Amino acid sequence: MGLRINVFFFSTFVIFCVIIIRLAVLQFVEGPTLTEVETSRDTKNVPLAAMRGVIYAAGGEKLAYSTPVQSLYITLTKEYTAKQEDEATGRAVLTPEAMAKSEALAARLVADFATYGSPDVPAMTQEDVIDALDLYFKKYTGYMARRIKSGLTPQEVAYFMEHKGEYPGLEVVEESARHYNTDTIAVQTVGYIKPFKSSDSLDIYQNVLNAMKNNADPGLTYKEDELVGFDGLELQYQRELRGQNGYQEVAVNPQNMAEKIERVVPPVKGNDIWTTLNKNIQLKTEEAILDQIRWLHSNSVQGKVHPDALTGYAVAMEVDTGNIVAMASMPDYDTNVWASGSISPENYKKIMSNYQNGTITPFSSGRSGHNFESTVLLGSTIKPLTVLIGLKEGFISTSTSYTDTGSAKFGKAGYETTVRNAGGHHYGYFRSPAVAIEKSSNAFMIDKVGKKLYDQYGAKGVDVWDRYMKEFGLGVSTGIGLPKEYKGKLNYFEEAKLGSSQSALVYASFGQQASYTVLQLAQYTSTIANKGVRIKPQLVSKITDSTGKAVKTFGREELNKVDFESSYWNEVIKGMKSKVTAFDDFPYDFARKTGTSEQTDSRNINRDNGVFIAFAPRENPKLAVAVVIPEGGFGSNSAAPVARKIFDAYDWEYGLDGVPKKNVKTDEATTDGQATDEQ
Repeated sequence: MGLRINVFFFSTFVIFCVIIIRLAVLQFVEGPTLTEVETSRDTKNVPLAAMRGVIYAAGGEKLAYSTPVQSLYITLTKEYTAKQEDEATGRAVLTPEAMAKSEALAARLVADFATYGSPDVPAMTQEDVIDALDLYFKKYTGYMARRIKSGLTPQEVAYFMEHKGEYPGLEVVEESARHYNTDTIAVQTVGYIKPFKSSDSLDIYQNVLNAMKNNADPGLTYKEDELVGFDGLELQYQRELRGQNGYQEVAVNPQNMAEKIERVVPPVKGNDIWTTLNKNIQLKTEEAILDQIRWLHSNSVQGKVHPDALTGYAVAMEVDTGNIVAMASMPDYDTNVWASGSISPENYKKIMSNYQNGTITPFSSGRSGHNFESTVLLGSTIKPLTVLIGLKEGFISTSTSYTDTGSAKFGKAGYETTVRNAGGHHYGYFRSPAVAIEKSSNAFMIDKVGKKLYDQYGAKGVDVWDRYMKEFGLGVSTGIGLPKEYKGKLNYFEEAKLGSSQSALVYASFGQQASYTVLQLAQYTSTIANKGVRIKPQLVSKITDSTGKAVKTFGREELNKVDFESSYWNEVIKGMKSKVTAFDDFPYDFARKTGTSEQTDSRNINRDNGVFIAFAPRENPKLAVAVVIPEGGFGSNSAAPVARKIFDAYDWEYGLDGVPKKNVKTDEATTDGQATDEQ
């Protein structure tokens, strides 16, 4: 027993002596070296992209969505990238050992992909893998993980996870692939994506880059190859859709190469965006525009066909809520050409003239046969506002009469310019301004408003006119928030500078002095329907998180109010009853105004653009619609039939009287484009 105790104490003494000696060696012999290693070690955060949120239509249909894909990443260690100087060129090249290890790694990966990958996917070559490894840091810094392959099969995932320890810094990362509804629903409104490294021209990503330089939260750091919103709702709601990236915390040596992965913070999925767009109304709108363009090519109107009508634009906006139920820019295209983050030159050539939203911008959003853009002069659709200005300024009253002789004159005596009504019509005696709107008298607008503004204010009359335009949403942002929104081209300022203020006001009074977007036209129409209350157009109703919980909701938002007497509104709305054959059997009383804006082509020949605005019903209005068909001829023939089909589609889905007709046994109305007189 005593011997055992002695052996125990002796063994304990020996162990303590070994520990003390080892501690002494660590402190006095190896300590400086370990301190140097610890001092030279750094950590870097490598982002892991989050799953992008979904963009939904109002009924829950997916307009843009992501699906998970598994990707293989490798974080290289220094033995794969060791360099030496090439004696012949003086450049840094891989050492023979590093080259051998890298080539062996690439060869093994190619063999693994061939064994466990899908036979339907083009096989990767050894050169492909070497390029993805980026051994010379052309695409990535040394410590960054290299994406070798995306879209791994379940068999590949299982194999690599089981043999993870046999590869340098291997990680299987869940990423996402972006997809767009193949029915091409409001594609220019939804927008598209591009890699972050190709997006630094946009302000939002300049801010991101600045934050990243200032050591921002790792979760807010973007990967260079991360797909981000570049236009439309994808860009407008980039922060909400993106979510928050995860990241790998990587230990890095003085050569900026990865030593090991210290920890992994998983990403947080992006939020989902619910739009106000109704899929069925949107598709009916798109179809109606294309059908009408085809009809104009083959049917004679006023003795003409219109083969140069190649584009069309429409917006349908709820009067009481501001919700946009349809926003069409035609022709459109399949946004999936952007889904990979890049687009082939062949595909870009096909879409380069129409990939942006023609209802809010004239750029890259479609061109008619004579190169007319989507923003056109308003023509006679401005006349309800012209009369409102005349009433407000006291130039006319609701009982003002007028005898239309077919023309009006302005300018200095002896040098007067004569402006005629469309088609040279003489309308005779008007008992009120409402009749002037209904008949679409240019002469009335000139004599009673345009010239009067100049007489009252002189050159300042142009500023007065501009102020009224802006109060109705013309020449200012609508507030919708979509990127690249165009505020319009205000020609009356240029005319006042180069010509005269009087001529600017005269031509502006009947719609030949400013070009506005179709969305601005819809908001203007809604403001009349709301009797002076300008409502913000809403494209999004709510934002929800990954569990479906609403994190933000959107509702009616008033931007400004124009305070006119109720009798003025009643007079103007009473006059909005242009004759349009497309609405002959329309079951609701509704307010409308046709318009034709004249525009000269490159050969100085006048061409007619079709414009149409309307809201229905006239009392308790629910929906405002604006349609533009460049080079379509008179608005009643080109634009109005499209509007009719939009109203019918809305009536079917929601009910212009509050009763959705899809819930009632009735035949859905259809109307083909028909010719009618237009002013």
